[in-house]
Amino acid sequence: MPTIRKTLFAGDALQIGSFRARPSSDACGDVERQSSNAVVLPVGGLFSKHDAPGRYVIGTPSHAVLFTANAPYRIGFPGAIGDHALVLRFGEDLAPDRLSQSRSDDCFAFYGLLSADAMLLRNLLWARLQRSEADAFESETLGLDLLGMSLGSMCAGLPTPRRSALVRRQRAVERVKEAVAAAPADRWSIARLAKVASLSPFHLCHVFREMVGTSIHDYVLRERLARALDAVLDGGDELTAIALDAGFASHSHFTARFRGFFGVTPTALRRTATAGHIAQLRKIMTARRRQVA
Repeated sequence: MPTIRKTLFAGDALQIGSFRARPSSDACGDVERQSSNAVVLPVGGLFSKHDAPGRYVIGTPSHAVLFTANAPYRIGFPGAIGDHALVLRFGEDLAPDRLSQSRSDDCFAFYGLLSADAMLLRNLLWARLQRSEADAFESETLGLDLLGMSLGSMCAGLPTPRRSALVRRQRAVERVKEAVAAAPADRWSIARLAKVASLSPFHLCHVFREMVGTSIHDYVLRERLARALDAVLDGGDELTAIALDAGFASHSHFTARFRGFFGVTPTALRRTATAGHIAQLRKIMTARRRQVA
């Protein structure tokens, strides 16, 4: 499987890199281990992380997925779509206490659903590092901010029913996430996703909200916006084309949803990011956090 790995920043406590995978099939690869802790933040595409028989989680542009040092896992790419991601590698001094204290049975995997602020920061850092516009201090500061936000989102409020029940629920939810990630612009319905999950529509809505912390409708919207964010900051396509490709009915609908989630319109974000106004972008993110609070 062709992969491209690149180091974008290397500091004493944090290393930032990029990863691109172009798989020829959707089969899982061989067992791997990371020499250091790493948070993987997909910017596009999707992957599945398998850390035990029958147990896996899906990584998409809405998620952060943690790979703990020396823990075995296998990676698959559903639909052979591939992915490209930002990778934050860090030492034990930055790891949360639960990382070293927990057993593999305590949580299926460390992963989290990213906030709008974290998505913005991820794509901003990705773009500036790819264009070699960020100096070492800025890279480390933004990288540590993003690492903290990513780790803070993981395993928050995970329900604790019986182990067998939790396994079944988790598998159903990951099947839904995989289907949505493979085609976020599709005209999804609860009935269609319920068939994917092998649950009744009512049970799926209840289980999904319990396990993920948001409704299925809001999750699909988040996936569409997360994927559109990369295209907005890339600056290559017209916003109307981006809106339609992402599954929105019109430019105005896309703009309204984008502003409601990220706190800024696509046009304003593209203009600000292109000009490299980091301070202004930080003000946007800070203002949004205050509005949410």
